[in-house]
Amino acid sequence: MADTSSLPPSGSGDSSPVPPEPPQEPLEAFVTKIFIGRDGIRAGWRVLIFVAAVFILDTVATLIELSLGYTVVLHPRATAQFFLLTDGPFFVVVLLASWVMSKLERRSVSNYGLPWRNAFCARFWQGVVIGFVALTALLGAMRLIGVFHFGAIGLHGLAVIKYAVIWGAVFLVVGFFEEFAFRGYPLFTLTTGIGFWPAAIVISACFGLVHRGNSGESWAGVFTVVLVGLLFCLLLRRTGDLWMPIGFHAAWDWAQSYFYGVPDSGNVSSGHLFNAHFSGPVWLTGGTVGPEGSWLCVVLLVALFVIFAFTMRGAKYPDPESLAPRSRAERLPPLFPTSS
Repeated sequence: MADTSSLPPSGSGDSSPVPPEPPQEPLEAFVTKIFIGRDGIRAGWRVLIFVAAVFILDTVATLIELSLGYTVVLHPRATAQFFLLTDGPFFVVVLLASWVMSKLERRSVSNYGLPWRNAFCARFWQGVVIGFVALTALLGAMRLIGVFHFGAIGLHGLAVIKYAVIWGAVFLVVGFFEEFAFRGYPLFTLTTGIGFWPAAIVISACFGLVHRGNSGESWAGVFTVVLVGLLFCLLLRRTGDLWMPIGFHAAWDWAQSYFYGVPDSGNVSSGHLFNAHFSGPVWLTGGTVGPEGSWLCVVLLVALFVIFAFTMRGAKYPDPESLAPRSRAERLPPLFPTSS
């Protein structure tokens, strides 16, 4: 019988042993563990990269605005120009930064909750109706207990249509910016690291703290903004994208600032329909914050959360395909994972 002990194993093209990977030094292993997960850079660090990109792009946009002679003047009454010159460029900056990250991670911007194929479809208009009706119900409850008064109509003729359209456009921009800045790339990426609801809590807390810088804002108002953020996260989770939250957000702000003329996070807009006013304890009226600072708003938001949680079944966000491993030809660069 022939001796085959010296032959390579069947099906093996190379019998030479594979050298083991050299062990990492303790410091190198520690640094790797902090920054790198099993698939690449950890989610938290990717969010910080995104924030840095937003900061750099915003600085460039500000320099361009200054070179063109555009300046933002703070005014005790919120103006359409103020919002358009702040939130408008901010949205473009956030969208551009998200696009850059999507290319690095070989994803689509639509994976971050803004699929353009669903733009202004039924979900958006449902959000518009719900946002306006919800704010109207809140002010109606305040009127029933005697702490809110609609006041006289402050606009007449073509001014009614003019300011309705202007503020409608403004708060659509605000809705796009705030929803995509917080519940776009940052929420998606943190979800890949710690799960959806822990990420939603972190993002909503940041959303509330940012509003603390508004003039006339209070900690009660910040708490309400956090709840609003969680409500919008629920709508995103159950509908699959940000179009319903954007519609809700824009209509809520439009109803406050233009239609009823009440403070919105401490800001009173110029050119509003009703000259409304409050009278009563701050915990009911919201004080300088407006209805968002009222504890009645907390009750409303909790009720809406429960209603949507029971009427909208099934998690549709994030899309599992956006988190699934790619084929060998489409595999992501090692520093930018599909999940962690």
